Amino acid sequence: FQFMLLFSRQGKLRLQKWYTASSQKEKKKITRDLITTVLARKPKMCSFLEYKDLKVVYKRYASLYFCVAIEKDDNELLTLEIIHRYVELLDKYFGSVCELDIIFNFEKAYFMLDELVLGGEIQETSKKNVLKAISAQDLLQEVCGTYSQTSYHSFVLLLSLCSFN
Repeated sequence: FQFMLLFSRQGKLRLQKWYTASSQKEKKKITRDLITTVLARKPKMCSFLEYKDLKVVYKRYASLYFCVAIEKDDNELLTLEIIHRYVELLDKYFGSVCELDIIFNFEKAYFMLDELVLGGEIQETSKKNVLKAISAQDLLQEVCGTYSQTSYHSFVLLLSLCSFN
């Protein structure tokens, strides 16, 4: 991936993850261009389009568009599958994810994406493993929120209890 954008039917950006260095000005221009282009396309049109020297793969789920830019020689169908996997993870975690879930829990959405994709490359294909990591993170946040003075040893014990196997 070069970047991933998640936006609403109204064109509001809900999540963005960039895997290549670009200036803020360039990111804003790309984001504006792609949101405008994707929203103008008819539902029956192909989910792939060319943008500059990239291919853009997008898919609409309910009121949200998931849009990923890849290099010209990357596989579009695999990219669609990764988008779908991400949506499945969001659905599993939130129970039928909606735009409000992303708005009010954006840190969870980013964490899930980071567990799935690292540096623009697929990191983990197992939904089960990603959900385990998210559960461990939730537990860690809960414990740290409950015990603000958690000692180092308690922290290490907690991590050992959160086995990923």
